[in-house]
Amino acid sequence: MLERAKGLVKKVTLEVVYEVVDERTKEILEVVKEIEKRQNEDFRYLNQKIDTQIGQVRNEMGQLRQEIGQLRQEITQMREEFKAEIHRLDEKIDRMNQRIDTVIQMLSEILRSK
Repeated sequence: MLERAKGLVKKVTLEVVYEVVDERTKEILEVVKEIEKRQNEDFRYLNQKIDTQIGQVRNEMGQLRQEIGQLRQEITQMREEFKAEIHRLDEKIDRMNQRIDTVIQMLSEILRSK
């Protein structure tokens, strides 16, 4: 009977230990699930934040591209205006050279006629 009692006590003790282990395992699993849930929420938040920032960077890049395009147009316009001004100055210089040539010819003729 003592053997049987020992066996029964062992069995009950093991069952109690298994229950405690099962209970503690459940608690640990709940904690792990809560941690996983928080991690998933954090990842979602971070992904949303990253997406928002990427969108902002893309918008800024688009604005920069527009500004660069405007600057290119302004530079092209200024270059054309500069070329036109150089052309006008070249024409004035040509006219002045013609006048100087005319004056030199007149002076030459005056000196010859004397």
